[in-house]
Amino acid sequence: MTPRQNRLELAPDTVERDLVKLVLTVVELLRQLMERQALRRFDTGELSEEQEERIGLTLMLLEERMTELRQRYGLRPEDLNLDLGPLGTLLPRD
Repeated sequence: MTPRQNRLELAPDTVERDLVKLVLTVVELLRQLMERQALRRFDTGELSEEQEERIGLTLMLLEERMTELRQRYGLRPEDLNLDLGPLGTLLPRD
């Protein structure tokens, strides 16, 4: 590999998309963690029906917004799953 190949090539036309990709990756990670926590709380029965409904609606709306933003910037769900090398991927693969 030549030294030129190791350089980060920043192009003005991709900076916004790359930043959005990073932000959406963090939001997707948090969304998945919130969803898992909600499922655990559902399973324990500690939530009222109203709380369950509110949490379910919130998670559904968040997922819809994530889909809209990915589409707006031409990103696929797998584009948000960063490869952490020997650690594997950031997000679990479904």
